[in-house]
Amino acid sequence: MAKIADRYFEIDPWKVIEKGSDPAYSEVAESIFSLGNEYAGVRGYHEEGTTAETLLGSYFNGIYENGRHLNRVQYKGIVQRIHFMVNTVDWLYTRISLDGEQVTIGESQITDFKRELDLRSGILTKEYVVTLTSGKKVKLHFSRFLHMNQVENMFQEISVTPLDGTTKLELTLGADFATKHFGDDYRYWQILDKGDLEAGAAILGETKTTKQTLLAAFTLDTSTQPDQVEPLSEEYFVGKKLIINLPAGETFRVRRHAVNVAKKTGAGSEDWLAGLRVFEQSQQLTWEQAVVTQRAYWDQVWENQDIVIVGDEAQQQGIRFCIFQLNQTYHGQDPRNNIGAKGLTGEAYSGHAFWDTETCCLPYYLLTNLEAAKNLLEFRYHTLEQARGRAKELDCQGACYPIATLNGHESSDLWQHASLQFQPSSGVAFAVWHYSKFADDKEFLYRHGLEMVLEISRFMVSRGDWDQNHENFGLWSVMGPDEFQMMVNHNTYTNLMAKFCIDYARELLAEVKDNSPEDYQLGLAKTGVTAEELAEWQEISDHMKIIQTEAGLFEQHEGFFQLPHVDIHQIPVEEFPLYHHWSYDRIYRNDMIKQPDVLMFLFLLNQHFTKAVKRVNYEFYEPKTIHESSLSPAIHSILAAELGKEADAFAFFEFATRMDLDNYNRNTREGLHTTSIAGAWMNIVYGFGGIRTDGTELVMAPMIPNDWEAYSFHVHYKGAHLFTTVTKTGYTIEMMGQSALSILLHEKKVLLKAGKNDFIWEASPDLDR
Repeated sequence: MAKIADRYFEIDPWKVIEKGSDPAYSEVAESIFSLGNEYAGVRGYHEEGTTAETLLGSYFNGIYENGRHLNRVQYKGIVQRIHFMVNTVDWLYTRISLDGEQVTIGESQITDFKRELDLRSGILTKEYVVTLTSGKKVKLHFSRFLHMNQVENMFQEISVTPLDGTTKLELTLGADFATKHFGDDYRYWQILDKGDLEAGAAILGETKTTKQTLLAAFTLDTSTQPDQVEPLSEEYFVGKKLIINLPAGETFRVRRHAVNVAKKTGAGSEDWLAGLRVFEQSQQLTWEQAVVTQRAYWDQVWENQDIVIVGDEAQQQGIRFCIFQLNQTYHGQDPRNNIGAKGLTGEAYSGHAFWDTETCCLPYYLLTNLEAAKNLLEFRYHTLEQARGRAKELDCQGACYPIATLNGHESSDLWQHASLQFQPSSGVAFAVWHYSKFADDKEFLYRHGLEMVLEISRFMVSRGDWDQNHENFGLWSVMGPDEFQMMVNHNTYTNLMAKFCIDYARELLAEVKDNSPEDYQLGLAKTGVTAEELAEWQEISDHMKIIQTEAGLFEQHEGFFQLPHVDIHQIPVEEFPLYHHWSYDRIYRNDMIKQPDVLMFLFLLNQHFTKAVKRVNYEFYEPKTIHESSLSPAIHSILAAELGKEADAFAFFEFATRMDLDNYNRNTREGLHTTSIAGAWMNIVYGFGGIRTDGTELVMAPMIPNDWEAYSFHVHYKGAHLFTTVTKTGYTIEMMGQSALSILLHEKKVLLKAGKNDFIWEASPDLDR
């Protein structure tokens, strides 16, 4: 792994700390210090302004705009206009003047700079001392947080303390819609209304083409009455200027209570009064109450989800940062939301959700927050009609889920991905099946899940075809998870997952028929599936082409074994990432693999394959994989741990939790690798903890890396809360919430009882035992 840490932040088990402000890390820090509550996210930019490179980003889940230009390629099935998460209002807008001197990071003389993100409260703080040209010193302190439950509510606090002499403070606070979208100097907002409020201001913006609205309103509460308060209003801006003369040693504090009301289906100017009603109701939440409830939220998260690592402080901080960001990005607040590849921390990948949601993020929520997991699936159900429309665009039937989307429509204008990759569709069917392993939720499964799975199966059948001898069925001209192979035939992942979809659809339909005739008839009425169609599906499943040798080695796709070989270890490090240094067609002309393909289905359907099959495929494909996807190392580490390959498992894991904290890919400035962060969590729970959730029973096989003294983790499964502690001498599984639970523990059936269940190692506890 040619990845090297670029460590900038202090190591602390519960905080991320920046001491001193290095402009070279300005945008990296903005990503790391991002705050979110699923409804909204805001990058950790300096609200008072900076001369360093900055992406002043404020985002709301599901608020998007359409691209201004049509795709010049006009063939049928190719996306004509993209959509993307749009930058919104700077609700933290702050300008500070001290004795007429503007305070700006990078320009003002600043000392004692320190910024801290407290993972136990979700509160970001910053403080420093400014020295004016007169020699006067003034201490500034900032705090901000987004409320995790009452999600429209956001808070900012600023304290100003002159240290040696009376200082004239002019403090401007406002809401500014004149933000720039990343890399695009264009205003995607128009202002419908604005006004001055008694203790603040409000402004209503509307996106120009999608007609979504956002009301940004705020009130200010000050520790001392200012000498003067001036209302401010410009084209895209409303605010207040506070003016006060501060004696030395006296602190002036202002608290902003911002209320941002986003409407995914806007009603134009009518949203002004509707938004103000929400704003007025929100004023009942005081700063003190907000802080208390915020801490209570995070106390519950850590009580039920914390992972403790003894003997590795860097990984301890890293995994807690991952858990923190996963909860900020998504916790089931709204079933119309999904998880973007960068969450709400940056505009790379345009805020789109990919198939990573169902394959890499869903396991985290299944084992920590089952209601949130269900809501992720509800997003796919709510966008089923768009998936049906996409199938028609591809001259197919059924439902084809998009490779990249915010609103359910395909937004990738790269035809080789949008028209050839069907992992999102099979991933949704897999996710429905996976969810059924955890929840006895027949209402969702029979009414929403069944409809999706039937339509996905219908798409797979219509997209596939028989060979000329009518001996084998498969999907032709596709791109599997390995995006370095295009227009291939019989990609094993694609064919195998298509077969999985078809088999599960028939199985689920039969179950619904037996258990709920009303839902069975409803499902048939919604989809129009016929007995003849189901018989055809059975024949197709029986003849699906899966290429596998007698030794158990799957061929990634037809002809892969004959491709020219590239020794990936001989590629100079300066040529990575390859997309930036190799001609586009060059990456398709060899057996080099971008990310797990065969190994991906061996992870997803793990219990369907023997360890011998996993081993022969891991040993063949791992040396060919260059991990150009941030999700790739986690899957390799999990399989390596299962196979007892300690060196591989830890090498692939060692930067997983700190990919963004240490800027391993040198692109943290663009936003956090949110779905990779979920992979880091899986790396510990599925990898070292040996959890598997694709069988009829929960599988556990704990082990411990050599360098760790101990670790512990939580999982929630069928009403049981399992708290597992692993040490060098053995492990304990403490069960709460159930009196008994049968699991497979190191391939043996074990009945866990309420309370502590102690086990000692039968062999060496390390990964290479």
